[in-house]
Amino acid sequence: MATHSQATWGGRFSTGPADLMLAFSESVSIDRRLASFDIQVNKAHSSMLCHVGLITEAERNAIHSGLDGISRQIELGKFKWQARFEDVHMNIEQALTAKVPAAAKIQTARSRNDQVATDVRLFLKSACASQIERLKILLRTLLELSGEFSAVFIPGYTHLQRAQPVSIAHHLLAYMEMLYRDVGRFEVVLENANVCPLGSGALAGSTLPIDREFVARELGFVDAKGKPRLTQNSMDAVADRDLFVEFASACSLCGIHLSRMAEDLILWCSQEFKFIELPDAFCTGSSLMPQKKNPDSLELIRGKASRLQGNLQALNTMTKGLPLTYNRDLQEDKEPIFDSHDQLCICLSVMDGTLAGLMVNRERCAAAVSDPVLLATDLADFLVQEGVAFRDAHHAVGALVQIAEKAGVTIEKISDKEAAKIHPKLSGDWKSVFNLKKAMERRKGVGMPGPAQIKRQISRWRKLLVLS
Repeated sequence: MATHSQATWGGRFSTGPADLMLAFSESVSIDRRLASFDIQVNKAHSSMLCHVGLITEAERNAIHSGLDGISRQIELGKFKWQARFEDVHMNIEQALTAKVPAAAKIQTARSRNDQVATDVRLFLKSACASQIERLKILLRTLLELSGEFSAVFIPGYTHLQRAQPVSIAHHLLAYMEMLYRDVGRFEVVLENANVCPLGSGALAGSTLPIDREFVARELGFVDAKGKPRLTQNSMDAVADRDLFVEFASACSLCGIHLSRMAEDLILWCSQEFKFIELPDAFCTGSSLMPQKKNPDSLELIRGKASRLQGNLQALNTMTKGLPLTYNRDLQEDKEPIFDSHDQLCICLSVMDGTLAGLMVNRERCAAAVSDPVLLATDLADFLVQEGVAFRDAHHAVGALVQIAEKAGVTIEKISDKEAAKIHPKLSGDWKSVFNLKKAMERRKGVGMPGPAQIKRQISRWRKLLVLS
């Protein structure tokens, strides 16, 4: 069954699209969240049309008043979205034209192609700013925890095997480095989004005397000096989906960082580690086993990270084989970025809430880090300072570890006589390297986990986060 001729492009057709085609092709159920940005674009465009003399001031004012009324309806949930008008743009235009006859002129010198490109750039600027703010909130929470637990040491791991001692602070500061790089990535996407495509039309601009710089200023597409920033090729402006991919990529990589953090915390709160206790408010129980306390918030973050990667892959696959310029495939480009934005927002907030209520089991951490073998590399360094080549030192300490394991004792319990048989330089005060406090103090270099460096890094982060 076909409907009446479509209101916006139906002049070419003797009949409208089938109901099934309408249901298949509508996007308003997804893109109506762009409504506030679309209204901004409509206002800026109509102001420009008035500025260049294509509509009167009275017509512009009537259009703006009508748009304000629609905006209020949308905010109150009273606006009636209709699938037959396909998308957010035509729903707003049709509702506006029904109230304001002058609105029939609003599509002068533009296409839905450059309109949606502009709407989405405004959305991405807003979305990036939101992600940056949430990241900074999480960074401040991590910084607070780093200061609180700067003197709590745990084993660091490689291959999930105990390796060398670090502080909990050093571990958390590592994630701060990752998340701050994410801030930088969203800042880059925001900067890249700050270029106005309106005026590009369907693909070849317009013969009418439009003023693209005027529109760019109205919408805030300006540089630090207030100079308007415009896209320089009309075909690229409407075909370009790099920003979608860049935003989804930034979300995906941030999700990976959150997932890795979640994995560490899941291990740490297990009975086998028991370094930390998670807040009840961000855990759940078992429907069968009454003793269980499951780290569901962290497991969901870990799961949603794969969803963020899927959104990125969807956009990459969608755009890889498209010819210039616009193709209807691109209607599917908005749901992945909306979903990535929404999911990352809640993941950042949930991670922040989980960390804010975290408690550290200092006794369990101290017990885990008390094994002297964690300082075996320090003993190799001791031998190097005694003039032994590192490869020889490594072999000697490895042999010492093997003897200790066979004897069922810790490495520092081996007698000086036995140690000297392995290497003559294992004499004197070689056992002094197993003093954990002193061992940590020796790690003084930039980026190392020694107390002096941790203090410097915390101070650095405080300044960075205050300045930003």
